[in-house]
Amino acid sequence: MSQHTTREELATEARRLLADVSSRPQPLKAKDRLQIPVQEMPSQDPVERRANTNEVALGYSPDQAKLESLRCLQCKNAPCVAGCPVRIDIPAFVSAIANGDVQKAIEIIKRNSLLPSVCGRVCPQETQCQAPCTVGKSLKDVNKAVSIGRLERYAADWERENGKIEKPQIKPETGHKVAVIGSGPASITVAADVRREGHSVTMFEAFHKTGGVLVYGIPEFRLPKQIVQLEIDTLKAMGVEIKTNFVVGRTRHLIDLMKKDGFEAVFIGTGAGLPKFMNIEGENLVGVFSANEYLTRANLMRAYDREHAQTPIYNSRKVAVLGGGNVAMDAARMAVRLGAQEVHLVYRRTEVEMPARVEEVGHAKEEGVIFHILENAKRIIGNEEGRVTGMECLKYQLGEPDESGRRRPVEIKGSEFMMEVDTVIVAIGNDSNPLIKQTTEGLETTKWGNIIVDDNGKTSLDRVYAGGDIVLGAATVILAMGEGRRAADSINKLLATLK
Repeated sequence: MSQHTTREELATEARRLLADVSSRPQPLKAKDRLQIPVQEMPSQDPVERRANTNEVALGYSPDQAKLESLRCLQCKNAPCVAGCPVRIDIPAFVSAIANGDVQKAIEIIKRNSLLPSVCGRVCPQETQCQAPCTVGKSLKDVNKAVSIGRLERYAADWERENGKIEKPQIKPETGHKVAVIGSGPASITVAADVRREGHSVTMFEAFHKTGGVLVYGIPEFRLPKQIVQLEIDTLKAMGVEIKTNFVVGRTRHLIDLMKKDGFEAVFIGTGAGLPKFMNIEGENLVGVFSANEYLTRANLMRAYDREHAQTPIYNSRKVAVLGGGNVAMDAARMAVRLGAQEVHLVYRRTEVEMPARVEEVGHAKEEGVIFHILENAKRIIGNEEGRVTGMECLKYQLGEPDESGRRRPVEIKGSEFMMEVDTVIVAIGNDSNPLIKQTTEGLETTKWGNIIVDDNGKTSLDRVYAGGDIVLGAATVILAMGEGRRAADSINKLLATLK
């Protein structure tokens, strides 16, 4: 394990570099900006964090934030903005941080994004706004692009830590009623945008806690729950009514919300929470989990608090996680924190093809997760009691690219080998929950169960809109927010035509 650089050491080095940069002729030339090194995100010591669920990334110091913001070339064509699903004015907010005006920076961000604390932490900026960054292109490495996400987080954390968060202004009451199903990022966006126009909004959440995937899917060490709760508290302060333990399709049918309860428009933001399995032998054995169940038990039910949790999690010694996305990394890293002696991540392509964020892969390795690339499970083996004892795996090599653009994994015949494990976590993706489709006549979906919408977010049903993962499949927080913003605009326009 490499030597860990502390938060204090990074701050001290940034202060030294900033003094050097400030001594150069101003304004800085492009070549000077390109010579400023990427600022490393301070983090908890890998050994210490294996035993706690506190946030791993600790956030930039003020000097680090200013130094990183000075790397921005302030391109006139601003390719980074085109890479942002909600079109934040990135050069403007980065420039504000460079000038020491963090208040202005967060105001610029919040014109387009309601959840900067969340997006700054969990969005894959390296494949969105940072992918077309001119700095990254000039240095021929996307990982050397301006760290837009980290700067967004810095501004949002500054706002929260300095007590600057204000409730958005609400227009006079209109008397119109809107139902929002689900409480994830798309639904939070719709609820806020519709409520701002003075319409009454009621949010229905199936779980006992609000926040959707932000709460049950993303671990505390990556996204602290108090940050999500602050967003929910803001909705409540705006007058949004929230009903938990309310399963639309069971507690109440969607159509009844409109015909019997008087809601004039409905937004469906129920996400993609139905886990996929591999359909291999042994998946029904005790000790096999979907990543959804595993993370929900750990995140929402606090299974890591073994002495107080009402739903304690399975005791594991050797864990195998199947998959290579962020959810797989989350599950593997959670297994480490839950006390597993060994955690193995099994992925059938190479690390280059992994959809997980580079930062999350790096954190998993630092925490001792053992990577098995170009391998996959063939069958899961159990004992006479029906409990997992091992896994037969196959080795792969990469062939031609498939429809995703990634090289297709090709099985190597006769390469079977055994892996001793007592727990298997399947993290290969999710489908949409079919409940609303099954209980709502006329709601059109794709063959995968995703709700079909038009360019305005409208479904096949009159006055019913949808967005987020239920439309896109498993996507990102910022993409879900973009979908929500589009649907909210359509709902507000619809209600403006009603008396």
